[in-house]
Amino acid sequence: MNPPLSWIVFVLLFASVVGTRHVSGADKPNVVLILADDMGLGDFASHNGGLNRTPSLDRLADQSVWFQHAYSAAPVCAPARASLLTGRYPHRTGVVTLNQSLYPQLTQMRSDEITLANLFQDSGYVTGLIGKWHCGIAKEYQPLSRGFDEFEGFFDYKDVPSYFDYKLRIQDQQQPASDQYLTRDLSARAIQFVRRHQQHPFFLHLAHYAPHRPLGAPKDRVAPYLDKGFDRDTATVYAMIEIMDEGIGQLLDELDRLNLSENTIVIFASDNGPDPVVAPRFNHELRGTKYTVYEGGIRVPFLVRWPGQFAAGKRSELIHFVDVLPTLVDLCRLERPSGLQLDGTSLAGLLKGDADDGAFPKQRFWQWNRKEPLFTHNAAVREGEWKLVRPFVTRGIPKGPSKQSPALYRISTDPTESQDVSDQHPDRTARMNAALDAWGTEVERDRTRPLLNPASDSAD
Repeated sequence: MNPPLSWIVFVLLFASVVGTRHVSGADKPNVVLILADDMGLGDFASHNGGLNRTPSLDRLADQSVWFQHAYSAAPVCAPARASLLTGRYPHRTGVVTLNQSLYPQLTQMRSDEITLANLFQDSGYVTGLIGKWHCGIAKEYQPLSRGFDEFEGFFDYKDVPSYFDYKLRIQDQQQPASDQYLTRDLSARAIQFVRRHQQHPFFLHLAHYAPHRPLGAPKDRVAPYLDKGFDRDTATVYAMIEIMDEGIGQLLDELDRLNLSENTIVIFASDNGPDPVVAPRFNHELRGTKYTVYEGGIRVPFLVRWPGQFAAGKRSELIHFVDVLPTLVDLCRLERPSGLQLDGTSLAGLLKGDADDGAFPKQRFWQWNRKEPLFTHNAAVREGEWKLVRPFVTRGIPKGPSKQSPALYRISTDPTESQDVSDQHPDRTARMNAALDAWGTEVERDRTRPLLNPASDSAD
Protein backbone atom coordinates (compact mmCIF):
# COMPACT_ATOMS: atom_id res chain seq x y z
CA MET A 1 0.00 0.00 0.00
CA ASN A 2 1.75 3.17 -1.21
CA PRO A 3 0.23 6.33 0.33
CA PRO A 4 -0.24 9.39 -1.91
CA LEU A 5 2.01 12.40 -1.43
CA SER A 6 -0.88 14.44 0.03
CA TRP A 7 -1.26 11.84 2.79
CA ILE A 8 2.45 11.92 3.62
CA VAL A 9 2.33 15.72 3.88
CA PHE A 10 -0.74 15.51 6.12
CA VAL A 11 0.94 13.04 8.47
CA LEU A 12 3.96 15.32 8.86
CA LEU A 13 1.78 18.35 9.58
CA PHE A 14 -0.49 16.38 11.90
CA ALA A 15 2.47 15.11 13.89
CA SER A 16 3.42 18.68 14.71
CA VAL A 17 -0.13 19.43 15.86
CA VAL A 18 -0.59 16.43 18.16
CA GLY A 19 2.83 17.05 19.58
CA THR A 20 1.46 20.22 21.15
CA ARG A 21 -1.53 18.51 22.82
CA HIS A 22 -1.38 18.12 26.55
CA VAL A 23 -2.15 14.68 27.93
CA SER A 24 -2.45 14.53 31.70
CA GLY A 25 -0.91 11.33 33.04
CA ALA A 26 1.59 9.11 31.30
CA ASP A 27 -0.45 5.95 31.72
CA LYS A 28 -3.58 6.77 29.75
CA PRO A 29 -4.50 3.55 27.95
CA ASN A 30 -4.81 3.39 24.19
CA VAL A 31 -8.11 2.07 22.85
CA VAL A 32 -8.70 -0.06 19.76
CA LEU A 33 -12.41 -0.49 19.02
CA ILE A 34 -12.93 -3.12 16.31
CA LEU A 35 -16.35 -3.59 14.74
CA ALA A 36 -17.29 -6.36 12.32
CA ASP A 37 -20.28 -5.90 10.01
CA ASP A 38 -23.07 -8.52 10.02
CA MET A 39 -21.03 -11.12 11.93
CA GLY A 40 -23.07 -13.49 14.05
CA LEU A 41 -22.43 -15.05 17.43
CA GLY A 42 -21.94 -18.38 15.70
CA ASP A 43 -19.15 -17.16 13.44
CA PHE A 44 -16.38 -17.87 15.96
CA ALA A 45 -14.77 -21.24 15.23
CA SER A 46 -14.46 -21.88 18.95
CA HIS A 47 -18.23 -21.51 19.29
CA ASN A 48 -19.41 -23.43 16.24
CA GLY A 49 -17.43 -26.65 16.43
CA GLY A 50 -14.76 -25.51 13.99
CA LEU A 51 -16.96 -24.84 10.97
CA ASN A 52 -14.65 -22.00 9.96
CA ARG A 53 -11.23 -20.67 11.00
CA THR A 54 -10.90 -17.71 13.39
CA PRO A 55 -7.68 -18.38 15.34
CA SER A 56 -7.00 -14.72 16.12
CA LEU A 57 -10.49 -13.97 17.39
CA ASP A 58 -10.50 -17.20 19.36
CA ARG A 59 -7.18 -16.18 20.94
CA LEU A 60 -8.58 -12.73 21.69
CA ALA A 61 -11.66 -14.32 23.25
CA ASP A 62 -9.47 -16.45 25.51
CA GLN A 63 -7.67 -13.30 26.69
CA SER A 64 -10.79 -11.15 27.09
CA VAL A 65 -13.88 -10.61 29.13
CA TRP A 66 -16.56 -12.14 26.89
CA PHE A 67 -20.03 -10.78 27.55
CA GLN A 68 -22.38 -13.64 26.69
CA HIS A 69 -25.46 -11.40 26.69
CA ALA A 70 -24.26 -8.35 24.78
CA TYR A 71 -26.64 -6.43 22.58
CA SER A 72 -26.24 -4.01 19.75
CA ALA A 73 -28.37 -0.89 19.88
CA ALA A 74 -30.18 -1.76 16.64
CA PRO A 75 -30.62 -4.63 14.19
CA VAL A 76 -29.01 -2.59 11.39
CA CYS A 77 -25.68 -0.87 10.98
CA ALA A 78 -26.07 2.92 10.95
CA PRO A 79 -28.21 3.29 14.10
CA ALA A 80 -26.03 0.77 15.93
CA ARG A 81 -22.88 2.75 15.08
CA ALA A 82 -24.38 6.07 16.12
CA SER A 83 -25.33 4.60 19.47
CA LEU A 84 -21.94 2.96 19.97
CA LEU A 85 -20.20 6.30 19.45
CA THR A 86 -22.54 8.39 21.63
CA GLY A 87 -23.71 6.19 24.50
CA ARG A 88 -27.30 7.10 23.58
CA TYR A 89 -30.17 5.28 21.94
CA PRO A 90 -30.04 5.69 18.14
CA HIS A 91 -33.25 7.72 17.94
CA ARG A 92 -31.78 10.45 20.13
CA THR A 93 -28.84 10.82 17.74
CA GLY A 94 -31.02 11.26 14.68
CA VAL A 95 -29.75 8.07 13.01
CA VAL A 96 -32.74 5.73 12.79
CA THR A 97 -32.29 3.90 9.49
CA LEU A 98 -29.59 3.02 6.96
CA ASN A 99 -30.21 4.33 3.42
CA GLN A 100 -28.34 7.64 3.34
CA SER A 101 -29.45 8.45 -0.23
CA LEU A 102 -33.19 7.96 0.31
CA TYR A 103 -33.36 9.24 3.89
CA PRO A 104 -30.51 11.70 4.54
CA GLN A 105 -32.40 13.34 7.40
CA LEU A 106 -32.79 9.99 9.14
CA THR A 107 -29.21 8.79 8.72
CA GLN A 108 -27.04 11.71 9.80
CA MET A 109 -25.90 12.05 13.38
CA ARG A 110 -27.14 15.32 14.82
CA SER A 111 -24.38 17.91 14.99
CA ASP A 112 -25.05 18.54 18.68
CA GLU A 113 -24.28 14.92 19.59
CA ILE A 114 -20.96 14.36 21.37
CA THR A 115 -19.03 11.30 20.22
CA LEU A 116 -16.42 9.08 21.80
CA ALA A 117 -13.93 10.57 19.36
CA ASN A 118 -14.78 14.09 20.61
CA LEU A 119 -14.09 13.03 24.19
CA PHE A 120 -10.81 11.31 23.37
CA GLN A 121 -9.72 14.24 21.23
CA ASP A 122 -10.51 16.72 23.99
CA SER A 123 -8.42 14.59 26.37
CA GLY A 124 -5.35 14.78 24.17
CA TYR A 125 -5.66 11.51 22.31
CA VAL A 126 -4.98 11.02 18.61
CA THR A 127 -8.22 9.72 17.11
CA GLY A 128 -8.65 7.70 13.94
CA LEU A 129 -11.42 5.95 12.04
CA ILE A 130 -10.46 3.32 9.51
CA GLY A 131 -13.29 1.72 7.57
CA LYS A 132 -17.03 2.34 7.50
CA TRP A 133 -18.67 5.54 8.80
CA HIS A 134 -22.39 5.47 7.83
CA CYS A 135 -23.53 8.35 10.07
CA GLY A 136 -23.88 11.15 7.53
CA ILE A 137 -22.45 12.23 4.18
CA ALA A 138 -22.62 16.05 4.25
CA LYS A 139 -19.39 17.67 5.41
CA GLU A 140 -20.65 18.67 8.86
CA TYR A 141 -21.56 15.03 9.55
CA GLN A 142 -18.36 13.42 8.29
CA PRO A 143 -15.81 11.82 10.65
CA LEU A 144 -13.40 14.76 10.59
CA SER A 145 -16.22 16.94 11.94
CA ARG A 146 -17.13 14.41 14.64
CA GLY A 147 -13.89 14.18 16.61
CA PHE A 148 -11.69 12.05 14.38
CA ASP A 149 -8.27 13.45 13.51
CA GLU A 150 -7.75 10.88 10.79
CA PHE A 151 -10.16 9.11 8.47
CA GLU A 152 -9.31 6.39 5.97
CA GLY A 153 -12.49 4.74 4.87
CA PHE A 154 -15.86 5.19 3.20
CA PHE A 155 -19.26 6.65 4.00
CA ASP A 156 -21.50 3.72 3.04
CA TYR A 157 -21.97 0.70 0.81
CA LYS A 158 -22.10 2.71 -2.44
CA ASP A 159 -18.34 3.25 -2.17
CA VAL A 160 -17.81 -0.53 -2.16
CA PRO A 161 -19.35 -2.15 -5.25
CA SER A 162 -16.90 -5.00 -4.69
CA TYR A 163 -14.25 -5.98 -2.15
CA PHE A 164 -11.85 -5.87 -5.11
CA ASP A 165 -13.12 -2.53 -6.47
CA TYR A 166 -13.78 0.29 -4.01
CA LYS A 167 -12.98 3.93 -3.32
CA LEU A 168 -11.67 5.09 0.01
CA ARG A 169 -11.41 8.59 1.36
CA ILE A 170 -8.21 9.71 3.02
CA GLN A 171 -9.15 12.64 5.22
CA ASP A 172 -11.63 14.49 2.98
CA GLN A 173 -10.16 13.46 -0.35
CA GLN A 174 -11.70 10.75 -2.51
CA GLN A 175 -9.06 8.32 -3.73
CA PRO A 176 -8.94 6.45 -7.06
CA ALA A 177 -10.52 3.02 -7.15
CA SER A 178 -8.41 0.32 -5.55
CA ASP A 179 -8.04 -3.29 -6.63
CA GLN A 180 -6.61 -4.49 -3.33
CA TYR A 181 -8.81 -6.71 -1.21
CA LEU A 182 -10.68 -4.27 1.03
CA THR A 183 -10.36 -6.13 4.32
CA ARG A 184 -6.60 -6.54 3.95
CA ASP A 185 -6.30 -2.88 3.00
CA LEU A 186 -8.15 -1.71 6.12
CA SER A 187 -6.11 -4.02 8.35
CA ALA A 188 -2.86 -2.68 6.92
CA ARG A 189 -4.01 0.91 7.45
CA ALA A 190 -4.87 0.14 11.08
CA ILE A 191 -1.38 -1.22 11.66
CA GLN A 192 0.15 1.88 10.09
CA PHE A 193 -1.98 4.09 12.34
CA VAL A 194 -0.66 2.31 15.43
CA ARG A 195 2.91 2.63 14.20
CA ARG A 196 2.51 6.34 13.49
CA HIS A 197 1.12 7.09 16.93
CA GLN A 198 2.90 4.59 19.17
CA GLN A 199 4.43 7.42 21.22
CA HIS A 200 1.11 9.11 21.93
CA PRO A 201 -2.21 7.92 23.45
CA PHE A 202 -4.56 6.96 20.64
CA PHE A 203 -8.14 5.93 20.00
CA LEU A 204 -8.46 3.79 16.89
CA HIS A 205 -11.87 2.74 15.61
CA LEU A 206 -11.36 -0.03 13.06
CA ALA A 207 -14.76 -0.47 11.43
CA HIS A 208 -14.40 -3.46 9.13
CA TYR A 209 -16.90 -4.05 6.33
CA ALA A 210 -16.59 -7.84 6.43
CA PRO A 211 -18.62 -9.95 6.15
CA HIS A 212 -21.22 -7.48 4.81
CA ARG A 213 -22.45 -7.83 1.24
CA PRO A 214 -21.40 -7.73 -1.58
CA LEU A 215 -19.97 -11.14 -0.82
CA GLY A 216 -16.48 -11.63 -2.17
CA ALA A 217 -13.18 -13.25 -1.28
CA PRO A 218 -10.15 -14.67 -3.11
CA LYS A 219 -11.00 -17.98 -4.77
CA ASP A 220 -8.25 -19.84 -2.95
CA ARG A 221 -9.79 -18.83 0.39
CA VAL A 222 -13.31 -19.84 -0.61
CA ALA A 223 -12.35 -23.22 -2.06
CA PRO A 224 -11.61 -25.01 1.25
CA TYR A 225 -15.09 -24.19 2.52
CA LEU A 226 -16.70 -25.37 -0.71
CA ASP A 227 -14.75 -28.59 -0.30
CA LYS A 228 -16.32 -28.97 3.15
CA GLY A 229 -19.75 -28.94 1.53
CA PHE A 230 -20.88 -25.38 2.29
CA ASP A 231 -22.93 -23.52 -0.30
CA ARG A 232 -21.07 -20.74 -2.11
CA ASP A 233 -22.53 -17.86 -0.09
CA THR A 234 -21.70 -19.46 3.25
CA ALA A 235 -18.25 -20.49 2.02
CA THR A 236 -17.59 -16.92 0.90
CA VAL A 237 -18.74 -15.43 4.20
CA TYR A 238 -16.48 -17.79 6.13
CA ALA A 239 -13.56 -16.86 3.87
CA MET A 240 -14.29 -13.15 4.42
CA ILE A 241 -14.33 -13.64 8.18
CA GLU A 242 -11.11 -15.67 8.04
CA ILE A 243 -9.30 -12.86 6.21
CA MET A 244 -10.62 -10.29 8.69
CA ASP A 245 -9.44 -12.56 11.49
CA GLU A 246 -5.94 -12.64 9.99
CA GLY A 247 -5.80 -8.85 9.91
CA ILE A 248 -6.96 -8.59 13.51
CA GLY A 249 -4.25 -11.05 14.48
CA GLN A 250 -1.64 -8.96 12.68
CA LEU A 251 -2.84 -5.85 14.49
CA LEU A 252 -2.67 -7.58 17.87
CA ASP A 253 0.81 -8.87 17.02
CA GLU A 254 1.88 -5.33 16.15
CA LEU A 255 0.68 -4.08 19.52
CA ASP A 256 2.84 -6.80 21.08
CA ARG A 257 5.84 -5.91 18.93
CA LEU A 258 5.58 -2.24 19.89
CA ASN A 259 5.16 -3.13 23.59
CA LEU A 260 1.73 -1.48 23.59
CA SER A 261 -0.52 -4.41 24.49
CA GLU A 262 -0.27 -3.93 28.26
CA ASN A 263 -1.52 -0.36 27.91
CA THR A 264 -4.14 -0.90 25.22
CA ILE A 265 -7.81 -1.73 25.70
CA VAL A 266 -9.08 -3.81 22.78
CA ILE A 267 -12.81 -4.15 22.18
CA PHE A 268 -14.31 -6.38 19.50
CA ALA A 269 -17.99 -6.52 18.56
CA SER A 270 -20.32 -6.85 15.59
CA ASP A 271 -22.82 -4.16 14.65
CA ASN A 272 -25.77 -6.58 14.43
CA GLY A 273 -26.67 -10.16 13.62
CA PRO A 274 -26.02 -12.02 10.36
CA ASP A 275 -27.56 -11.02 7.04
CA PRO A 276 -30.65 -13.13 6.22
CA VAL A 277 -29.19 -13.85 2.78
CA VAL A 278 -26.65 -16.12 4.49
CA ALA A 279 -28.72 -16.84 7.59
CA PRO A 280 -28.67 -20.66 7.36
CA ARG A 281 -25.16 -20.76 8.82
CA PHE A 282 -24.86 -21.65 12.48
CA ASN A 283 -26.00 -18.96 14.94
CA HIS A 284 -26.86 -20.88 18.11
CA GLU A 285 -30.45 -21.36 16.87
CA LEU A 286 -31.25 -17.77 17.75
CA ARG A 287 -34.44 -16.50 16.17
CA GLY A 288 -34.22 -13.79 13.54
CA THR A 289 -31.39 -12.07 11.71
CA LYS A 290 -30.20 -8.60 10.89
CA TYR A 291 -33.22 -6.27 10.49
CA THR A 292 -35.21 -7.90 13.32
CA VAL A 293 -35.24 -7.20 17.05
CA TYR A 294 -35.31 -10.90 17.84
CA GLU A 295 -32.15 -12.26 19.49
CA GLY A 296 -30.58 -13.22 16.17
CA GLY A 297 -30.71 -9.63 15.00
CA ILE A 298 -29.40 -7.76 18.04
CA ARG A 299 -27.39 -10.14 20.21
CA VAL A 300 -23.74 -9.86 19.22
CA PRO A 301 -20.24 -10.99 20.19
CA PHE A 302 -18.57 -8.54 22.57
CA LEU A 303 -15.00 -8.91 23.86
CA VAL A 304 -12.95 -6.56 26.05
CA ARG A 305 -9.23 -7.11 26.68
CA TRP A 306 -6.81 -5.17 28.86
CA PRO A 307 -3.90 -7.40 29.93
CA GLY A 308 -3.09 -7.20 33.60
CA GLN A 309 -6.22 -5.18 34.35
CA PHE A 310 -9.16 -7.44 33.48
CA ALA A 311 -9.42 -11.13 34.31
CA ALA A 312 -10.37 -13.08 31.21
CA GLY A 313 -13.58 -15.08 31.34
CA LYS A 314 -17.25 -15.15 30.45
CA ARG A 315 -19.81 -12.82 32.00
CA SER A 316 -23.58 -13.27 32.01
CA GLU A 317 -24.64 -9.65 32.61
CA LEU A 318 -26.85 -8.03 30.00
CA ILE A 319 -24.93 -5.19 28.37
CA HIS A 320 -25.71 -2.83 25.50
CA PHE A 321 -23.82 -0.67 23.00
CA VAL A 322 -24.84 2.44 24.97
CA ASP A 323 -22.57 1.21 27.79
CA VAL A 324 -19.37 1.54 25.75
CA LEU A 325 -18.93 5.32 25.95
CA PRO A 326 -19.42 5.67 29.72
CA THR A 327 -17.15 2.66 30.23
CA LEU A 328 -14.29 4.20 28.26
CA VAL A 329 -14.85 7.57 29.93
CA ASP A 330 -14.18 5.87 33.27
CA LEU A 331 -11.35 3.59 32.19
CA CYS A 332 -9.46 6.31 30.32
CA ARG A 333 -10.38 9.10 32.73
CA LEU A 334 -11.87 11.24 30.00
CA GLU A 335 -13.57 14.48 30.90
CA ARG A 336 -17.34 14.14 30.65
CA PRO A 337 -19.08 17.39 29.69
CA SER A 338 -21.61 18.59 32.21
CA GLY A 339 -25.15 17.97 31.03
CA LEU A 340 -24.19 15.06 28.79
CA GLN A 341 -27.12 12.68 29.17
CA LEU A 342 -26.34 9.05 28.46
CA ASP A 343 -28.50 5.95 28.24
CA GLY A 344 -25.67 3.61 29.15
CA THR A 345 -23.89 2.66 32.35
CA SER A 346 -20.16 2.20 32.85
CA LEU A 347 -18.92 -1.39 32.83
CA ALA A 348 -15.62 -0.34 34.39
CA GLY A 349 -16.41 -1.74 37.83
CA LEU A 350 -17.74 -4.98 36.38
CA LEU A 351 -14.63 -5.38 34.22
CA LYS A 352 -12.43 -4.86 37.26
CA GLY A 353 -14.45 -7.37 39.26
CA ASP A 354 -16.10 -5.02 41.75
CA ALA A 355 -19.38 -4.07 40.04
CA ASP A 356 -22.79 -3.59 41.59
CA ASP A 357 -25.37 -5.14 39.25
CA GLY A 358 -27.99 -2.89 40.77
CA ALA A 359 -26.46 0.06 38.96
CA PHE A 360 -27.45 -1.24 35.54
CA PRO A 361 -30.63 -0.04 33.80
CA LYS A 362 -33.61 -2.27 34.52
CA GLN A 363 -34.82 -2.07 30.93
CA ARG A 364 -33.19 -1.93 27.49
CA PHE A 365 -34.98 -0.95 24.27
CA TRP A 366 -34.79 -1.47 20.48
CA GLN A 367 -36.75 -0.40 17.42
CA TRP A 368 -36.24 -0.20 13.64
CA ASN A 369 -38.54 -0.05 10.62
CA ARG A 370 -36.66 1.49 7.64
CA LYS A 371 -38.26 4.95 7.60
CA GLU A 372 -39.65 7.31 10.23
CA PRO A 373 -39.80 5.39 13.51
CA LEU A 374 -43.05 3.48 13.98
CA PHE A 375 -42.89 1.87 17.39
CA THR A 376 -45.77 -0.55 16.89
CA HIS A 377 -43.52 -2.73 14.71
CA ASN A 378 -40.17 -4.44 15.20
CA ALA A 379 -39.64 -3.00 18.67
CA ALA A 380 -38.59 -4.69 21.89
CA VAL A 381 -37.86 -4.15 25.56
CA ARG A 382 -35.74 -6.43 27.74
CA GLU A 383 -36.23 -6.51 31.51
CA GLY A 384 -34.17 -9.08 33.36
CA GLU A 385 -34.99 -12.50 31.96
CA TRP A 386 -38.06 -11.17 30.15
CA LYS A 387 -38.32 -9.73 26.65
CA LEU A 388 -41.37 -8.22 25.00
CA VAL A 389 -41.35 -8.09 21.20
CA ARG A 390 -43.59 -6.25 18.80
CA PRO A 391 -43.41 -8.47 15.72
CA PHE A 392 -41.28 -7.80 12.67
CA VAL A 393 -43.28 -7.00 9.54
CA THR A 394 -41.68 -8.73 6.57
CA ARG A 395 -43.30 -6.87 3.68
CA GLY A 396 -44.24 -3.23 3.93
CA ILE A 397 -44.57 -1.29 7.14
CA PRO A 398 -48.24 -0.44 7.85
CA LYS A 399 -48.92 3.25 8.38
CA GLY A 400 -51.24 2.60 11.28
CA PRO A 401 -50.96 0.67 14.53
CA SER A 402 -50.13 -3.01 14.26
CA LYS A 403 -52.98 -5.47 14.63
CA GLN A 404 -50.56 -8.05 16.00
CA SER A 405 -50.27 -8.37 19.75
CA PRO A 406 -46.84 -8.15 21.37
CA ALA A 407 -45.20 -11.41 22.38
CA LEU A 408 -43.51 -12.10 25.71
CA TYR A 409 -40.53 -14.44 26.00
CA ARG A 410 -38.61 -15.71 29.00
CA ILE A 411 -35.11 -15.56 27.56
CA SER A 412 -33.48 -17.42 30.46
CA THR A 413 -35.40 -20.60 29.59
CA ASP A 414 -36.35 -19.81 25.98
CA PRO A 415 -33.33 -18.15 24.28
CA THR A 416 -34.72 -19.06 20.84
CA GLU A 417 -37.91 -17.03 21.49
CA SER A 418 -40.15 -19.91 20.49
CA GLN A 419 -42.72 -19.81 23.32
CA ASP A 420 -44.91 -16.72 23.64
CA VAL A 421 -46.05 -16.61 27.27
CA SER A 422 -47.88 -13.28 27.17
CA ASP A 423 -51.21 -14.99 27.95
CA GLN A 424 -49.69 -16.47 31.10
CA HIS A 425 -48.32 -13.12 32.29
CA PRO A 426 -50.84 -10.45 31.24
CA ASP A 427 -49.83 -7.90 33.88
CA ARG A 428 -46.14 -8.09 33.00
CA THR A 429 -46.96 -7.93 29.31
CA ALA A 430 -49.10 -4.81 29.79
CA ARG A 431 -46.48 -3.12 31.96
CA MET A 432 -43.60 -3.79 29.57
CA ASN A 433 -45.73 -2.77 26.62
CA ALA A 434 -46.50 0.53 28.33
CA ALA A 435 -42.79 1.03 29.07
CA LEU A 436 -42.01 0.54 25.38
CA ASP A 437 -44.64 3.14 24.48
CA ALA A 438 -43.20 5.61 26.96
CA TRP A 439 -39.66 5.05 25.70
CA GLY A 440 -40.74 5.59 22.09
CA THR A 441 -42.39 8.89 23.00
CA GLU A 442 -39.32 10.04 24.92
CA VAL A 443 -36.68 9.25 22.30
CA GLU A 444 -38.80 10.67 19.48
CA ARG A 445 -39.12 13.90 21.44
CA ASP A 446 -35.35 13.94 21.80
CA ARG A 447 -34.75 13.13 18.12
CA THR A 448 -36.83 16.10 17.01
CA ARG A 449 -35.51 18.56 19.62
CA PRO A 450 -34.22 21.98 18.51
CA LEU A 451 -30.59 21.87 17.44
CA LEU A 452 -28.12 23.07 20.05
CA ASN A 453 -24.57 24.30 19.65
CA PRO A 454 -22.47 21.11 19.83
CA ALA A 455 -19.68 23.07 21.51
CA SER A 456 -21.94 23.92 24.42
CA ASP A 457 -21.76 21.62 27.44
CA SER A 458 -24.39 23.38 29.49
CA ALA A 459 -27.50 21.77 28.04
CA ASP A 460 -29.63 19.76 30.46
